[in-house]
Amino acid sequence: MDKEKDIVAVVHHLIERAKDGEKGYRTASEDVHEQDLKSLFRQYAVQRDNMITELQDQLHQMGKTQDESGSIEGTIHRTWLDLSSAIVARDRKRILSECERGEDYAVSAYEKALKADLPANLKSVVEKQYQQVKEAHDRIRDLRDEA
Repeated sequence: MDKEKDIVAVVHHLIERAKDGEKGYRTASEDVHEQDLKSLFRQYAVQRDNMITELQDQLHQMGKTQDESGSIEGTIHRTWLDLSSAIVARDRKRILSECERGEDYAVSAYEKALKADLPANLKSVVEKQYQQVKEAHDRIRDLRDEA
């Protein structure tokens, strides 16, 4: 069942990207001083947590669990770590630039996933989440451009 393994790998990768985003946004929301960003980052952390749950549910429906993959990265993407130094510097534009870079990876992961041969129910979830990630990316980019 190579196709099933491929599908599971796609879902695992999306879960890891969502975990990166959730942790990055949660950390940023705790550390950033500007209230508008604090609120926005909390919103995106919750959104990513919900995405993780949805994707894990899809795995369970396939009879799989998240810890079955050897490809789980288990570490936050380096991009989200760069966010910490921007927050310490209290540089709004740099904070938003780092968030956008993290979102670039998420958008790319979803675009790749959408090219995979996914079952209809999973494809529907991935398409919906892709739209949410794309909207978050574009909003962060627009805020960065305004900064």
